[in-house]
Parts: sequence; structure tokens; C-alpha cells
Amino acid sequence: MFPVDKIRADFPILKREVNGKPLVYFDNAATSQTPQVVIDAIVDYYSNSNANIHRGVHTLSQEATDLYEKARLKIQKHFNAKESYEIILTSGTTASINMIASGFSDLLITGDEIIVSALEHHSNIVPWQMLCEKTGAVLKVIPMLQNGTLDIAAYDEILSDKTKLVFCNHVSNALGTINPIKEIIEKAHKVGAAVLIDGAQATPHIKPDVQELDVDFYVASAHKICGPTGVGVLYGKSAWLEKLPPYQGGGEMIETVTFEKTTYAGLPHKFEAGTPNICGGIAFGVALDYMNTIGFDAIAAYEHELLQYGTGKLQEIDGLTIYGTSDKTAVISFNIEGIHPYDIGAILDKLGVAVRTGHHCAQPIMNFYNIPGTVRASFAFYNTKKEIDVLVASVKKAAMMLG
Repeated sequence: MFPVDKIRADFPILKREVNGKPLVYFDNAATSQTPQVVIDAIVDYYSNSNANIHRGVHTLSQEATDLYEKARLKIQKHFNAKESYEIILTSGTTASINMIASGFSDLLITGDEIIVSALEHHSNIVPWQMLCEKTGAVLKVIPMLQNGTLDIAAYDEILSDKTKLVFCNHVSNALGTINPIKEIIEKAHKVGAAVLIDGAQATPHIKPDVQELDVDFYVASAHKICGPTGVGVLYGKSAWLEKLPPYQGGGEMIETVTFEKTTYAGLPHKFEAGTPNICGGIAFGVALDYMNTIGFDAIAAYEHELLQYGTGKLQEIDGLTIYGTSDKTAVISFNIEGIHPYDIGAILDKLGVAVRTGHHCAQPIMNFYNIPGTVRASFAFYNTKKEIDVLVASVKKAAMMLG
């Protein structure tokens, strides 16, 4: 049996109350909660090892450097990257995506084509629109189907020898849909295109193997995976990372500097200008250790149980529609007929239930369904069926008050 009670004890925030009610936290797709072991790692760093890394000969700097680079090795192992220098530590998924978009601005020409999916978060749409405006490349979109999946037949039609880049999320943040990224990657490679996969929503539930996927770039954020905000990862195949120019200039990313010419450092430092989020990187490694100790197979099985239970209970409510009904992670995105999602979310908050409402930075999905947004309940491995019962009762109360 999954030890959810023991796990919940690891998360201090789950003991608090909101508006006089026990907190029921169902906004995990926005950010996960942080276990005590990660909090302890943050406190320990600032209490005992706080120093800048890579440049100092003194003991604190060497200790901090060692902790930071050990975290990089943990991240490499977790994603099964071939080399540790293929792991670039960034400020998060959005920064990682923009880093690649910036690099490709020197490689694309007018008439080149790039493809995104209709299920993308705005951070995997806007940078590519900006790239097209800058280079003259053409943006094409894999359309979505009514059940919240991608139209792969249409993807086959828009792929061509003009396609240079394909971008797709592993899991939709708005619907929870798990996309067939292995197939998407294989088909892109057949026409010579590179592929970036946005793994922000997948990594809390799925342990990706970047070598098995044969993906060119994979990006994710620590704060979705029980780590701190402000730190993320860009995995890139070394051949691509060597080819792309640096994203920023400054300290750490240089080999030599004169006023006549600067030469750049090798990977990964070429893409890590300036002082990084040292503590965040260290805590990211600790968070991955924590989740791997529980085990991603066990996490996925338990969260699927929560998803099935919650789906069944919510479907009993009159007028409730769930969006995205295919294979997905533990996300239920729904509306009640005639009621704005914001109003439901506001009442749920008064009852101690935290959900996300709105378009979830995925306005094209909302436009497809012709809705202003949804109420999104997203579950994590520390949630319980009892909490889902509270959610369902609270939704029923909100519907009664607003109907």
C-alpha cells in the first residue's frame, strides 16, 4: 500500500489551515509543495556553505562548488543524459526554452518552418513566434482533437524537409494529456528536424530517459518536482549545444577575454553566465533524491488511482464537464454549466481548497473549446481520496450557491 500518511508528514505546509479549514492543496501543476528534507538542504547551505562557486580557492567556495556539481550529476542520472555537461542549470523551463530559441535565431532563414502543438503553454508558443518574426521562419501548428489529444495525422501532413524544429510538451498543463513524444521525435528526425520537449508538467509524474527518447532538448523546472522556485534544467545533446551560440555574456561562460576578442568556455559553462542559483541547484538534486526514494512507478500508480477516483466523483455533479479525456496525468480540468470558473475557485478557497482557475497560460486550448477557462484540480502523490471528497463537496456547495 502506498504510504501516503508517512509521506504527508514530510511536508510541513500540509499541516496548516486556510480560512479556518484544513488546507487541501490541488494546485500541484502550478507548483508542488516542498518536503522538509529540501527545506533543510536550503537552510544548511546558507548556514554552512554559502559562497560563490567555481572561482574560489578557499574552503567554502570549494565546498559549495562540490555540492553544486554533485547536484548536476544527480540531475544527469535522473534524466539519463549521456554526459554531465549536457545538463545546463537555468532559472526554469521558460528560461531554458528562450535559451534555445535565442540560439536558433542564428541558424534559421526565411522560409524555414518550425512546428508547435496546439496544447502548448504560452512559454512554448511566444518564444517561437518571436523567433519567426526575427528570422522569417514560418510557424505551423499540430491541431488538437476534441478529447484533448494531438492530431498526429495532421502532424504527418505538415512535416516536410523545410521543418527545422519541432516543439511539444510531454504533458499538457491545462488538460494533463500525455503526448506521444517518442513518435513525434522519431517523425521529426526523419525529416532532419531537431525536437525540444517541454517536460515541466511531465517530470512530477514520469521519469524521462532522454537517451531512450533520442530527444535533442528536454526542459523542466525544479518547483514542479518538490524543489525550489527559480531553478530548472535544460538538457541538450552535446552536438547541438556545441553548435548553438551562448545565450548571455558575462562571467563564468568565458575562457579568455581581451578587448579584441573573447573565447567561450566549454559546456556546460558556456550557457551558465553569472552567479547561478547555487542553493536552488543543490536543493533540486535533493528533491530528485527524495522523489526517487519513493519511486516514480509507485507515484504514477497512486496518482492514477487518485485521478480515477476524482474523475468518477466529479462526474456525478450535474452540469459538470471535464476537458481532456485521454491518457493523462493526475489533472482534472472542468467547468460547471453557467458558472464562471473564477467564481467556483473563489468559493473553494474560502473552504480551504486550493485549485487553479483561468486559461492556465494555454489560451489556444480554451479557444478550441470556446470557454473562458477551467477549474483545474491537479493531484500529487501526497494528496488523498479524503481530500478529493472535500473537493467534491466544496464544488457541490459552490454550484448550489452560484447556480
